[in-house]
Amino acid sequence: MTKLFECIPNFSEGRDQEKIEKIVGPFKDNKGVKLLDYSADKDHNRLVVTLLGSAAELKETVLKAMEIAVDLIDMNQHQGEHPRMGAVDVVPFTPVKNVEMEDAVKLANEVAKKAAENLDLPIYLYEEAAVTESRKNLADIRRGEYEGFAEKIKKEEWKPDYGPQKIHPTAGATVVGARMPLVAFNVNLDTDNLEIANNIARKVRHSSGGLRFVKAIGIDLSERNIVQVSMNMTDYTKTALYQAFEMIKFEAERYGVNVIGSELIGLLPSKALFDVAEYYLGLEDFQEDQIMENRLLEDI
Repeated sequence: MTKLFECIPNFSEGRDQEKIEKIVGPFKDNKGVKLLDYSADKDHNRLVVTLLGSAAELKETVLKAMEIAVDLIDMNQHQGEHPRMGAVDVVPFTPVKNVEMEDAVKLANEVAKKAAENLDLPIYLYEEAAVTESRKNLADIRRGEYEGFAEKIKKEEWKPDYGPQKIHPTAGATVVGARMPLVAFNVNLDTDNLEIANNIARKVRHSSGGLRFVKAIGIDLSERNIVQVSMNMTDYTKTALYQAFEMIKFEAERYGVNVIGSELIGLLPSKALFDVAEYYLGLEDFQEDQIMENRLLEDI
């Protein structure tokens, strides 16, 4: 019986293609791991990789890639729009096939423990792997980012779950965890006013009174001379993509700003787009088994 997990490691490098290829190298070389996608963004200065594999194969390759990233990335020189606290910023595991969330938690702990030992790296556990409620939310752990973490980590309440109680001098700190599939969904606006994007993000995100299961920040896409509302949809089954998209459109109108497009970072479950199609097309009694590919994959 095949047991599969998804892993979506995020690395703080989105500009140097040579470094990016070196970090991704272990995933390409291991035939036991399926490299589903990797994308780098220059404005975010971030690399997001999506992998599929067994616990043993993922553990081996993720640890190799983490070692390469720690060696190549100097957080003292890092600048980017996306919040970050380390060279290997976050490593989430998601159960996919014939495994449960508790298996993903076990795998996250194994990787965190080994990485802390091998790389002298402070590591925090988050979401379902978190040992305390205060560490479930990634944003709470990462608050202060790399620049503020040298002092934050000294506080007893922020002692790492694994590794030393001090940041790595060049690689910072890392968060590892287990969670359900997350959709990284960004909406672009036809303005270069970052304050507008921040104001809209504040209305949309749950922590400031917006939509449940939505995390959002404003991002300056300087190369395109526009701004973006960058979101993590932490439970697309409870808050659909179209709900966040429509709310952003509604809020943007208050500033005389238009939505000019959106983007997905990495992969997403088909169910997330199923809800979008159902809503915008006004489909009645639409069922997932009406999608041809779903029928073809029923027995696989």
